[in-house]
Amino acid sequence: MEAVRVEAVLAAAEEQEAEKRRSITVEKELELEYDLGNLLAVDRNPPPAAALRGAGPRREALLRALARDNTQLLVSRLWELPAERAGGAGGPLVAQLPEPTFRLPREKPAPKPRPPTRWEQFARLKGIRRKKKTSLVWDEQAKEWRRRWGYRRAGGDPSRAWLAEVPAGADPEEDQFARLRREKRERVARNELNRLRNLARAHRAGSAVPAAPLHPTGHQDRDELRRVARVARVSTASLGRFQPRLPKEPAEPPSRSGGKKRRFQPLLGNLAAERSRQLELLRDMGSKKPVLDITRAVNKQLRQEEAEAAAANKGKKQSKRGKRGRRQQRPGRSSK
Repeated sequence: MEAVRVEAVLAAAEEQEAEKRRSITVEKELELEYDLGNLLAVDRNPPPAAALRGAGPRREALLRALARDNTQLLVSRLWELPAERAGGAGGPLVAQLPEPTFRLPREKPAPKPRPPTRWEQFARLKGIRRKKKTSLVWDEQAKEWRRRWGYRRAGGDPSRAWLAEVPAGADPEEDQFARLRREKRERVARNELNRLRNLARAHRAGSAVPAAPLHPTGHQDRDELRRVARVARVSTASLGRFQPRLPKEPAEPPSRSGGKKRRFQPLLGNLAAERSRQLELLRDMGSKKPVLDITRAVNKQLRQEEAEAAAANKGKKQSKRGKRGRRQQRPGRSSK
């Protein structure tokens, strides 16, 4: 009985050892293509078509076994790479991956280029190239290297100097220090206005993008079809409220601008949130610093300037038309 038990134990041990060898040894008719830089393995062997028909436990088991064998081959190939200990002798074993050979697609779309400012457009038109300047310059008065711009710059701030030169042709009774401070405030305000104009122009250029038509060859993607369908729906007088809906289309009809509808807060419910909103409103009303909507202020300023320019051009055109009309009336009177 003891001999039989020993033979059974040895047979079981041999089976376990064979199972271990079988778990790390995978045989394929065609060798896999590896891209170890991307941890990628491509299997060109065709799977059995009979086992993949239908959906059942047999198909699931076959796919799991296929994925397991390919992963085993990839891990075995990774163990053949040169490796080293990270962080000393007790650190983890790190393999040195080679350069990838496949170019994988981006996860997200490439960022859109920033629209050029007015100065960039003017510089491109005139051929002005940007020259990089050093941030530090030598100050002869202080005998040290100082910043070119900003606080404690080289040469100091003219408005804070102890002596101000009266320019030629200026009023000798005028306070030159007050004039320098006023000019500095004007420059700061002008630069801020130009910055806000650039922001408004970039926002307008980014938002006012016309809807592209369908592709002429018929290769439309999902976003293009959704955009054209939304434009066609809101083109009716009822903004698509009575139009038949497509499958998987939201129940709420989209607006003409494509924005979200306003949602009002409930009258009863979270009292803590209501109290915080009221306190924030009272804090804004009691503060001396006014709350400024930058986008609205810039748009208002731009509209005002466009209206003034249009009125000036209209006056010039009317004056030219009047002169032309008088010239045309002279031969008529003489003929009479």
